[in-house]
Amino acid sequence: MLQINEKVISLSVLEEKFVCDPDKCKGACCVQGDAGAPLEAGELPVLREIFPVIRPYLRPESAAAIDLQGTHVIDESDGETVTPLLNEKECVYAIFENGIAICAIEKAWSEGKISFRKPVSCHLYPIRVKEHDNFTAVNYDRWPICKPAISHGEKLNVPVFTFCRESVIRRFGRSFYKELEIAAASFAEE
Repeated sequence: MLQINEKVISLSVLEEKFVCDPDKCKGACCVQGDAGAPLEAGELPVLREIFPVIRPYLRPESAAAIDLQGTHVIDESDGETVTPLLNEKECVYAIFENGIAICAIEKAWSEGKISFRKPVSCHLYPIRVKEHDNFTAVNYDRWPICKPAISHGEKLNVPVFTFCRESVIRRFGRSFYKELEIAAASFAEE
């Protein structure tokens, strides 16, 4: 483990390799799992605000599910606020292009329709953040559906934190990311 200020980081974030390979995994992280994507409190009003803009991007059944459930729900298993699921399967914000699941929110963002890229937990994946009373845990989440991303990352020699550079900066700031770079370089020298 590595500690930077109040953040405790698993060394696997620095050492393991990872680069998403959607052509191989087909965006499985948007359609598999037992709950939606974790949401931060500040993201809840944003989702409500942008919903009318992203609605045209959604599948009709997803828009109907959001009309029924809302833009976010509370996960019954852990009480965490998450994105709703469609048919207890994929995220309601998942859309499909060429057989690959992508995020409707991110598509609207990439087309300049909104300034919110997508929930930070999705942007950070495979890094997962858990807030505790006295520290923030930053871990690498290993999921079998991501085997293609691991192979791709190993081939390209890209560590998890480097793959997640933009999202790490978005969540924790540039100085934190620079600290990760310094730590990774010092571990590499050992």
